[in-house]
Amino acid sequence: MKYTFSQEWTEKLGEIAEQLGFDHIPLERVACVKSKGTKTKRVIARIHALGKVMQLGMRQKPFYVIELISERFDKQPREQQIKTLIHELLHIPHSFGGGFRHHKPHVNDKTVEAAFKRLKNNQEF
Repeated sequence: MKYTFSQEWTEKLGEIAEQLGFDHIPLERVACVKSKGTKTKRVIARIHALGKVMQLGMRQKPFYVIELISERFDKQPREQQIKTLIHELLHIPHSFGGGFRHHKPHVNDKTVEAAFKRLKNNQEF
C-alpha cells in the first residue's frame, strides 16, 4: 500500500463539514489521504482514528484520517465522491473523542442522502 496526503480532498472535506454545520469537528484534526494498492474489493473509503490509548501515550488530542482508496474513489462521479466524504464524516461522533458512530442508526443511505440534499441546497459543486 502507498499513502499520500491529499490537500485537495482535505480542503473539500473541511468545506463540506462547515456547510453541513458539523461544528463538533475541529477541521485541523481531520485529514484525507489517498491510498493505492489495496487488496480489498469493495471498500471505497474508510476512516481511521487515533485511539484513546495512543492519544494518552502520545499526549495528543483525537485525530481522524479519511482514507480514499484511489482505485475506486477516483472512478466515482463527483456527486458520489461527495456522498462518500459525507458518509465518512458521519462516522465521527459529536464527542470527537477518537471513537466512531455506527452505521445503524447514524450512518446509512438515508442519513447520507439527507446531508447531501442539505449540502446541495447550499451550494453548487
